[in-house]
Amino acid sequence: MNWIDEVAFDADGLVPAIAQDWQSGRILMVAWMNREALQETADTGRAVYWSRSRKRLWRKGEESGNTQRLCSLRLDCDGDVVLLTVEQQGGVACHTGRESCFFRELTGEASARQWRVTDEVLKDPETMYK
Repeated sequence: MNWIDEVAFDADGLVPAIAQDWQSGRILMVAWMNREALQETADTGRAVYWSRSRKRLWRKGEESGNTQRLCSLRLDCDGDVVLLTVEQQGGVACHTGRESCFFRELTGEASARQWRVTDEVLKDPETMYK
């Protein structure tokens, strides 16, 4: 059996992909991959995702320059989630200009919970996306 045949893609041909910083272990982002994106990622060593909004392959950093170099690729126990450990080139994974897409943390007591921004903007998105 080919390695990619062991991946349990959903009915739309997609699998969730978690990108994690190879040094810090911080989760940078969650995206989707189809078979072609997963194959290209494995072949090139550069993260490629499937953009559901654009309906095309999304080579991470193609517009912003903030690419992800693949360090390792893992498959979870059910075969339905992939984990990419990556070296984030440029230090920014999020389109908001932050290191991680997970930059909001729930704080406060039950009656006053709110999302608090925990990470500063490292790059102005206006300069990354023209």
